[in-house]
Amino acid sequence: MRLEGALRQAVDQDRLVVHYQPQVDLETGSVIGVEALVRWLHPEQGMISPADFIPLAEETGLIVSIGEWVLRSACSQCQQWQDQGYEPIRISVNMSARQFNQKNVVAMVTEVLAQTGLDPNYLDLEITESVLMNDVNSAIDTMTQLHELGVQLSIDDFGTGYSSLAYLKRFPIDTLKIDQSFVRDVVTDSNDAAIATTIIDLARNMNLNVIAEGIEDEAQRQFLYSHGCRYGQGYLFSRPQSLQDIEVYLVPKNTNAL
Repeated sequence: MRLEGALRQAVDQDRLVVHYQPQVDLETGSVIGVEALVRWLHPEQGMISPADFIPLAEETGLIVSIGEWVLRSACSQCQQWQDQGYEPIRISVNMSARQFNQKNVVAMVTEVLAQTGLDPNYLDLEITESVLMNDVNSAIDTMTQLHELGVQLSIDDFGTGYSSLAYLKRFPIDTLKIDQSFVRDVVTDSNDAAIATTIIDLARNMNLNVIAEGIEDEAQRQFLYSHGCRYGQGYLFSRPQSLQDIEVYLVPKNTNAL
């Protein structure tokens, strides 16, 4: 209960911050997007990881207001970078089960995009398999409405849930994200390698993008790239960065271009 009270206070007193992890082209290393990740700046405990407070936020319902705040902050920042003269990049924002299942979720996303001025094509919403399988028909309806706004949609942590391929083809998605649990030992574990390459092949055959999460070393990058995975993120490229530190990864527009 003490943690819940402290989290409510953090939401009210703006003690949450957004960090950004680059997503890169595995061939060139160029940054093609960033994922927005919420952090809690606790006055006594310092930076608290999402793993330690997101489940509580989900349980108490605070995740709805936190999720909207993260979405608004991320969209606003993405538009600010464009206004400051950086090349446009896509920003990925995680959407929790409770937030995705809100009846007004499409209206909320529409409002945030209108208020921040961000082109919907530069927003990617990440939703986990398990969330989508709770109520498939409702999920398809919500995703279709979001897609019609122009928003990109990704299935996060793909391979860890229980979605069937019959349902997968019905979801209006753009990207599959390979869960880091399959990437960690992809070079040494034949089962993980088989799962990762199967997801890559599946994405290619369905004309979807694929992003590998949790890439920590060059051997993993080489394996994934050689098997057709074009994009990835992880500590090999960068840990999640503060707003001040992420800007070194952004590319200024070519001011000499006519």
